[in-house]
This record gives sequence, structure tokens and C-alpha cells, in this order.
Amino acid sequence: MASRKESAASGSNPLDSPVKLIQIDGLVVLKIIKHYQEEGQGSEVVQGVLLGLVVEDRLEITNCFPFPQHTEDDVDFDEVQYQMEMMRSLRHVNIDHLHVGWYQSTYYGSFVSRALLDSQFSYQHAIEESVVLIYDPIKTAQGSLCLKAYRLTPKLMEICKEKDFSPEGLKKACIGFELMFEEVPIVIKNSHLINVLLLDLQEKSTVADKHELLNLSSSNHLEKSLQLLMDRMDDMSQDIVKYNTYCRNLTKQTQQKQQYLQRRQQENAQRQSRGEPPLPEEDISKMFKPPQAPARMDTLLIAGQINNYCQNIKEFTSQNLGKLFMAEALQGHNS
Repeated sequence: MASRKESAASGSNPLDSPVKLIQIDGLVVLKIIKHYQEEGQGSEVVQGVLLGLVVEDRLEITNCFPFPQHTEDDVDFDEVQYQMEMMRSLRHVNIDHLHVGWYQSTYYGSFVSRALLDSQFSYQHAIEESVVLIYDPIKTAQGSLCLKAYRLTPKLMEICKEKDFSPEGLKKACIGFELMFEEVPIVIKNSHLINVLLLDLQEKSTVADKHELLNLSSSNHLEKSLQLLMDRMDDMSQDIVKYNTYCRNLTKQTQQKQQYLQRRQQENAQRQSRGEPPLPEEDISKMFKPPQAPARMDTLLIAGQINNYCQNIKEFTSQNLGKLFMAEALQGHNS
């Protein structure tokens, strides 16, 4: 950690991400999957802490532990104290205890939210190298492990620090939904003994159906993804209506202000021609208070989630189209 800070202070570009690659132990992946299987149900989200260390521009995640499930009635539960006690216990048994991020499960790719943004900003602001791992149990259950790592971009970090989410602030920062999160490549690493064990287990495997990946049924997954996409499109439409209403009110108020100033100029000119003193100056800003601009960060998050849904649907349909073309070719060959 110290070497990272020294290299950053020695003249490297502060806008460059300090993490270029994430190396995860296979045990960590199994713990995350087990955590969801034991406590996650449907759309319920499970979360936990990632532990490890930073080696040059590589983040090595060597351990993790889950956040316990608790309700609002558990007023005595202190989440920060729980994390500190867990890391202290791991340090006593000589296990990596440095906090390097957190993980979270997702439901059909629905993870781009204000809660995730605020949590990751807190982690990344306190620990520069921290990341968030997003685990998708739906895709994993279909035979393809889906585990992705994200960080907030430097532009978004600056906006969150300034807390300026107005249309003018976001426009000045030149940030769009595609520049909010950056994905960091992941490599899963196992020891040689574990690799030997996996090969031995693979030879002894007695799986009855080894052709699950060739299953052509896709209606349920695609239907749910499209339903979630339509719901977010409705949210986007409502935000657009709010922003258009704000623009109309702002334009209307600007016209009223200009008309008022013109009338005062004309009245002062008439008073001057009659030899009377001009009207006293008035604070225009108090008379015409500008309408409250809607926060645009939520709209950016909705756009980012819509883009995520579209990418998932594109990936899913491309895989299934390949299966359908292959099945058609096999059917034609057999006939």
C-alpha cells in the first residue's frame, strides 16, 4: 500500500486507475457463491467485504467475509464494529486482513443504482484501490460464471466529491452514463494442488447431463430481462418529462424577467422626461427565484442500467442464435 502511494506521488498521472488487473483466489469465488446460495433468495441482495493486498498495479483478493443479515429491529448491531472485529480476528491467524473493496450479488444485472454509487464512492474515497465485485447468480446457474469488477471513474469521483449533480455541473464535467464506471479485468488463480484436485474430480465426475449448455430454451430469461428493461425505460421517460417541465418553467421565467426589466426602463425614461427621479433599484433575484433544477445523477444511473440490460440481452440472444443455427444445421444434416 505504501509503495502504491509513493509511486502516485512521484509524478504519475493521478487520473490513471491505480488498479489494472484483479487476481482472485478460487476460494474467494466459492465463498461468494456459497454466501448467495445460503442467504440470497431471488432478487434479495447479499453483500460482503473483500480482503487482500496491492502488488504494483495488480489487486490480489485473497479472502472475504459476508455481511450478516439483520433487520431494522436489530438496533444494537454495529456494522462497522463487526467488520473491525472480523479483520482483527483474521490478522490474529495470519490471514490477509487489508480492506480492498466489497462484493454484491445482482438480479438479472440490476446493480447500477444510487446505493451502489454512494457505497463505492465511500470505499474508493477512503481506499484508492478498492473495487466492487458484482456476482450474477442467474448467469452462473446457466453454466457460465459471471463475476465482474467495477470502479468509479476519476471524473465521477470528482463530481461526487463536489456533490454537484445539477444539469450544468454534469454538462461542465462532460460525463455520460458510459463514463461512470470502469470495468477491471479479472483473473482467477488457484494453487497447483487445487488444480490437480480439480482435474482429479473432473475425471471422477458422474454428471448425468453434460449438454446443458446446448439447451435452446430462452424465453424465461429473455422475458424477464425485457420486462426489467421496459420498467427502466418508464423511469427514464418520467425523468425526461420532469426535465422538460423544468426547461419550460425556466424559459418562461426568463421571458418574464426580461419583460419586467423592459417595463422598468420605459417607466424610468418617462419619469426622467417629466423631471422625476428614477425608480429605486430592486433585487431581481428575489422577485424571480429560479426553479429548482432536477438532479440528473439519477437519470445517468437509469441510462447506465438500461445500457447494462441491453448488453445482457445482446449477449444472451447472440449465444442463443448461435445455438439455433447449430441446431438447424444438425437437423438438416440428419434429414
